[in-house]
Amino acid sequence: MPPLILASSSPYRRELLSRLRQPFEWAAPSIDESRQAGEPAEDLVRRLAREKAAALAERFPTHLIIGSDQVAVLDGQVLGKPHGFERAHAQLSAASGKSVTFLTGLALLDSSSGACQVDCVPYTVHFRTLSSEQIARYLNAEEPYDCAGSFKAEGLGISLFRSTEGSDVNSLIGLPLIRLVEMLDQAGIEIP
Repeated sequence: MPPLILASSSPYRRELLSRLRQPFEWAAPSIDESRQAGEPAEDLVRRLAREKAAALAERFPTHLIIGSDQVAVLDGQVLGKPHGFERAHAQLSAASGKSVTFLTGLALLDSSSGACQVDCVPYTVHFRTLSSEQIARYLNAEEPYDCAGSFKAEGLGISLFRSTEGSDVNSLIGLPLIRLVEMLDQAGIEIP
């Protein structure tokens, strides 16, 4: 079995991948994550997932490399990571009472053959109507400033939702494990 590499420095993705009970290493890829002019969000996350995996191919030439990227889309606009209270408050205020779709790009690159599987897994969150005070209390409690959409679904962020829909709740956190298991199976790795 070729060794697995996670092309990410995200502790959330590492925790998710560890659930599959397969040994893996991780390394941070260095790529330009800028959105290209006119690039649809789904194409963006597919491209970035593929580029993250490819960025590590020379360093790990006989490995299966997992790349992933995620964006949140609200009213047709891509939400980035807020990086601070004010922007996070603005994002959650805009999402209040609405739906946000998270698009998670996933790539599995066999660096020895160059074969690459790529997909995009959507997951939608329907937000409760939130007051400014509720949003501020949440942000002060969890400080989700490194998360697209300004919340942590695996934590207190779940209290912001009315409902969710999608094929794999793990994609909301950043790594769609159900689709990844299918990709690994196609690459000859059976789990469990």
